[in-house]
Amino acid sequence: VQLVESGGGLVQAGGSLRLSCAASGGTFSPYPLGWFRQAPGKERVFVSAIVWDSGRTWYADAVKGRFSVFRDNANNTVTLLMRSLKPEDTALYYCARGISTSVSMWPRDYGDWGQGTQVTVSS
Repeated sequence: VQLVESGGGLVQAGGSLRLSCAASGGTFSPYPLGWFRQAPGKERVFVSAIVWDSGRTWYADAVKGRFSVFRDNANNTVTLLMRSLKPEDTALYYCARGISTSVSMWPRDYGDWGQGTQVTVSS
């Protein structure tokens, strides 16, 4: 499956952005769809995940309470709504589909990746 992210951009601290991940050539189900981010010079880290079939969600502590992930059945996309953004949220954001049905926070457990979309939060 091919994944394409969209919706990144430049926003001031305290603002919001909505990222979307669209799938082609396959479906998200039954695997988890994860969001990761990578800041310059740092490792790629887990942000959030959702299981398409159940709608169950997971969040990293750094974004809990500020970010929401949800599925859009009509458009076959997964959206990451980011609110109260902070400069430390600045990174390249990726969506990825899990290689098994178990939800993982590790990038190695995800096989199909999008190209990434840049999020920059100014102070």
